Amino acid sequence: MSQALHLHYDVPGDDFTRAGEASGAVKRKLKQMGFNPSAIRRVAIAMYEGEINMVIHAGGGEADVEIVPEKISIVLTDHGPGIPDVELAMKEGWSTAPDHVRSLGFGAGMGLPNIKKYTDEMRIETEIGKGTKVFMVILVQ
Repeated sequence: MSQALHLHYDVPGDDFTRAGEASGAVKRKLKQMGFNPSAIRRVAIAMYEGEINMVIHAGGGEADVEIVPEKISIVLTDHGPGIPDVELAMKEGWSTAPDHVRSLGFGAGMGLPNIKKYTDEMRIETEIGKGTKVFMVILVQ
């Protein structure tokens, strides 16, 4: 691969049946390109967690992925309510997901902690009333 491959996906809001389409497409692309299974797994998990967060909390958003031989960079952007307390949101088990979302098996408060766990770099930019951007980098070993 001589240059970066850029992929863009729209993540639909409030539709759990379509949540994960973008991470699934990226997973298939990385397999097709011959990336190692460990890197593919980490990308798929981190990106899926971010997609679910956008569906639950922000009415959807966008995912932009850059693939180069040594790393996969992902930026998830939404125009939701923003995260009032990022430090609290990073705690395992803490969630603002409504009961109807929890009854579907989502909203357990593991999204952001899992993103951090499965990425080499993670950064959150958020503004109340404007939305959130989550930046992730997975290094390819």
